[in-house]
This record gives sequence, structure tokens and C-alpha cells, in this order.
Amino acid sequence: MDRNPSPPPPSRDQAEEEAAGGDCIGSTVYSKHWLFGVLSGLIQTVNPESTKSNSDDEEQQMELDEEMENEICRVWDMSMDEDVALFLQEFKAPDIFMGVLAKSRCPRLREICVGILGNMACFQEICVSISSDKNLGQVLLHCLYDSDPPTLLETSRLLLTCLSQTEVASVWVERIREHPAIYDSICFIMSSSTNVDLLVKVGEVVDKLFDLDEKLMLEWIRNGAVQPLDQPQEESEEQPAFRIVPCVLEAAKQVRSENPEGLDVYMHILQLLTTVDDGIQAIVQCPDTGKDTWNLLFDLVCHEFCQSDDPPIILQEQKTVLASIFSVLSAIYASQAEQEYLKIEKDLPLIDSLIRVLQNTEHCQKKPEDSAESRTGETKKSDLTQDDFHLKILKDISCEFLSIIFQVLTKETVAQGLKEGQLSKQKCSCAFQNLLPFYSPVRWFTPSCTPNFRKAILDSSMVLKGLYLASV
Repeated sequence: MDRNPSPPPPSRDQAEEEAAGGDCIGSTVYSKHWLFGVLSGLIQTVNPESTKSNSDDEEQQMELDEEMENEICRVWDMSMDEDVALFLQEFKAPDIFMGVLAKSRCPRLREICVGILGNMACFQEICVSISSDKNLGQVLLHCLYDSDPPTLLETSRLLLTCLSQTEVASVWVERIREHPAIYDSICFIMSSSTNVDLLVKVGEVVDKLFDLDEKLMLEWIRNGAVQPLDQPQEESEEQPAFRIVPCVLEAAKQVRSENPEGLDVYMHILQLLTTVDDGIQAIVQCPDTGKDTWNLLFDLVCHEFCQSDDPPIILQEQKTVLASIFSVLSAIYASQAEQEYLKIEKDLPLIDSLIRVLQNTEHCQKKPEDSAESRTGETKKSDLTQDDFHLKILKDISCEFLSIIFQVLTKETVAQGLKEGQLSKQKCSCAFQNLLPFYSPVRWFTPSCTPNFRKAILDSSMVLKGLYLASV
């Protein structure tokens, strides 16, 4: 009886492909077998068969074999994939990396291991698992005492990732509070590092910590020198007493020209400090610190941001950093009115900058006439929420600061400002129009309009009137 011929036997290539399918990690083409081999080699690197050590062995421990480095770097790249990250978690890779960090003296290997953990922590389930491991947490925090900038950068990136996860943020805040020497390490980095990437990432960690926990911020404001871990007692007396404000200022100066976003971060840290009385005192109590802070911020707003030859739209890029700077300057001005560096005749350019910001804000908030035809009402409402929220904050801060300055203006200062061009009819009109809405009965009694602010607006009204009339 005839029958259909049997299908041909699978070729060798097909069989290998089918076998390889079971070796893939999730939906990726990465091989489980290969990854097992790399992790096993990693374990062997930190647990060699021979336990004997000499100077040559110690030098080798500081270096990473090129082949091993290439393979572990591939794992670092792969760990950005969620399937690979979950597989590493299932394979207990964090425990392996913890062992490496605890035993290895090789900076490059330590950097890579922390970097892989940082990639894995980007996925919430894994971040919760890593954060719940107390021993791993201790080892990772100890990496902040490292002297290797790349390792410090990856450690800071990992911490920021965990602090940004609401489920585990409080765990890390509490661990950091339990390790007061972290304050010294972070202050040392901010005050001495020239690595801009590291400074920006450390600044983001500090900014996030202060934003999450005011109590920790107060502890760091009040902190003096704390003996680092493993620091011999006899050497601790020679360590400098780090103060948070000078360290933040030094870091801000370092990132100023190379990373605008980093400068924004450090200005926001200063703004957070001024939200508590101790923070304001930390800035102004020491005359040199107050003067250094004022001079840096004054220079930024008068000679760098929102200049007369800049297009008004540039304010959209600078609105958050300017809001932080004006907020800090206003706090200093209000608390140290008798300091020489705060003499208003020296600060007329600041008035000019404040009014220019208000003028540019008006320009940025104007909508094209045909916007109603090109966009729906919902889109416009979304734009207002996203684009104008920070502009409104900047406008309010600028108005409050301007009103405080106007209270101490003298006729002589006004005449000087008119002569030098910092004041004019157009500028006074702009200031008046922006301060006038604060007289609105609806806004006058809102929680955000404090009694001091109401008094400042009222007191400045007569000055504004005189300014306007004098300039007509």
C-alpha cells in the first residue's frame, strides 16, 4: 500500500537551533549557559584556589583580566534588559556581586558590579528585593567611602534609583541616617572632586534625600566632622569639619560651566536649606559663607542667566534654576539686611535682572492668536499645567523678592538706577503691573500670601508709585 513519504530528518543546524531555544534568557537571544559561565568565573576571581598572597598577587588583585572585563561588561550591558535582570535575580547574582564588593580590591570590577546592580534596580520588583537585603545594603553604602570615582558614580546612581522608588525610599533614608560617616564622604566629594558627572549624581542624591526627609537635612546642617569608618582614633582629630553649605557652593562652582542641569540641582539644594531656620542660619551665620553664597548667586543672575541680549524664550530653559536662586537670595536678603554686600546701591543690577525676568515671563506666557484653531481645549489646559506652572512659581518668587528690595530703596538709589539704566519707565511699569495682582482680595488671603508678604507688598506700593512718577 502506498503512503506519503516521511518528512526528512531534522538537519544538524535545526537541532542546534531548537536546543539553543531552551538556552535563551526569556525572549532574548542571550545564553543562560554563557551567563552561568561568566558568573562562575567571577566567583573564581574573588575566591581563587590558592589563598597564598604576596606582593605580585596583590597587584594582580587590583587589575582585571581583559577577557573577564569584556565578558562582565557584556553582562553589564545585558542587565538593562528586564528578562536578563530578572534571570540574574533568580540566579542570586546580587549575592555574588555582594561577595565581590566585600572581597575584591579591583576598582574596575567593583564599578562594574555596582553598575549591574544599578541597572537591575531600575525594575521595581528587583529594586524592592535588593533594598530588602540588609547585608547588601550595608555593603553598597560602604562603597560611598571608596576612593575610585567611577565606583562612586555607579553607587550614587544606584542610590538615586532606589530613593526614587516610593516603596523603598524610606528604607534607604533610614540606613543613611544610621551611617553618619556618609555625610563626611559626600561632603568630601562635593568639596574636592573635579569629576563633573560624579558631582552631578551626588548632588541629585543629596537633593533627593533633603526632599524626602527634613529631619535628615536638619541633622546634616548641624553636623560637624564625623569619624569615617575604620578611621584610627588618633587620626580623627586632623580631619576637617565639613559644613554642608560651603561644600554645596564648591560643587556648584565646579559644575557651573560644564553642566547646567547639575547647577540646577545644587541651587535647589540651597533652596531646600532655606526652608528651615537652621538652614538659613547655616548660610548667613558665618559672614564669609553668606558673602560667598550671595556673590555666586548674584553673579549667576546678573551675568549669566536671562541677559539683556538673550531671547525671552530662553527663560523656559532657566525657569527652575532662577526660581531656586531668587528664593535663596531673597532669604539671605531678608535675614542679613545690614551686611555690606547687601547694600542696595551695589545691587541695582539685581533689580534689573528681576524685572527682566518678569518681562520675559510675560512674553513666554503669551499664546499665539491661532492657538485656539490649532489645539483643543484639553491640550491647551495640559500645556498650561506643564509649561506655565514653573513660570508662575518663578514670577511669584521674583515679585516677592522685588517687593522686599523696594522697601529699602532711597531717592538717591532710584536716581542712580535711572541714570545707569537699571530703572526706566518701561521697567517700573512692568514691576507695577506684576505686583498689582497681589492686591487681589482673592489672593490676598490665601495661605501662600503670608502676613509678612502682605506687608512687603503694601510697603513697596509707595516706592513703586514714586518710581513710576519719577521715571515719567
